[in-house]
Amino acid sequence: MNKELTEKIIGCAYKVHRILGSGFLEKVYENAMVIELSREGLSVQQQCSLPVYYESNKIGEYYADLFVENQIIVELKACEALAREHEVQLVNYLAATGQDIGLLLNFGKSVAVKRKFRLYQSPDA
Repeated sequence: MNKELTEKIIGCAYKVHRILGSGFLEKVYENAMVIELSREGLSVQQQCSLPVYYESNKIGEYYADLFVENQIIVELKACEALAREHEVQLVNYLAATGQDIGLLLNFGKSVAVKRKFRLYQSPDA
């Protein structure tokens, strides 16, 4: 199920990029992704507040660019290339919120995708 869901999200990203191309601000891609994911019948929350915990204490909130099907954090970028810091940021969000799966999508010259997991998962999971 998670693999199918992530594939659907990635497909939406490619469609958005195919239509808009590169060069827009991140927020433009975020808004387009909400439209496209909704068209695919997926539940999507934009700038969704997710609690951040330290041990069992809530210490703050993180606002996910997109939270799809209450399962997958989607962090969007619109930059020349993804940096290691972007990946670390997403992994930290997963760890802090307790969510298991995240996608890092960059709408640069072409779509770049990184799948991140809070816990190790085999590539076909």
